[in-house]
Amino acid sequence: MQKTTSNAGALVLLSGGQDSTTCLHWAVDTFGKGTRAIGFNYGQRHAIELTLAEQNATALGVPFVVKDVRGLLTPSSLTDGRGDHNASSQINPDLPASFTAGRNLLFLTIAASYAAEHGIKDIVTGVCQTDFSGYPDCRRSTMDAMQLALSLGLGIGDVRVHTPLMYLSKAETWKLAADLGILETIINKTMTDYNGNTTPNEWGMGVEDNPNSILRANGYREAKANNWIP
Repeated sequence: MQKTTSNAGALVLLSGGQDSTTCLHWAVDTFGKGTRAIGFNYGQRHAIELTLAEQNATALGVPFVVKDVRGLLTPSSLTDGRGDHNASSQINPDLPASFTAGRNLLFLTIAASYAAEHGIKDIVTGVCQTDFSGYPDCRRSTMDAMQLALSLGLGIGDVRVHTPLMYLSKAETWKLAADLGILETIINKTMTDYNGNTTPNEWGMGVEDNPNSILRANGYREAKANNWIP
């Protein structure tokens, strides 16, 4: 993606996971010190990610806010303590149980309103359609539709939704982290395990018993085999 600078900085949707933390550093490099970050408490089982998000934002001097949206989204295995991440979604058997319907749509809408308050028109999110779990709200077409809707309806003119990871494999995302000089941060200070498991591994915290940790671990091994990371 071509880098676009803005005096107002950018707003990063920061969950505290590998992808959003990589995007946070990318945004600071791209948009400068005006960058802000926003996270969401939607009742996720791995809510420890928000603590890590705050720590990473603070380390960069990036203002970070968390919006509480619990109870506003259809339950999924991410919010149901008894849910099986490896099962199918209750609302669509073609999707995984971890799909939380409307999550990215809601997050982008709230984030854009917050961005408008601070004169920001550039929004950065870590969604990806290359290595993902089949979530329809992670596609570039969905982001383009949201970008158009926000530009038309927000009242501040054109809004730009940046997705620096959109076409990267997980191994390539690890490479980007290495290029940004943040491997240690990603390994030790991000949470992507759907259960919030803090077991340490070479690739970070978690256990390979859920799709997100499996994807993260396999991506790390591929990046290492390609000599993209030491």
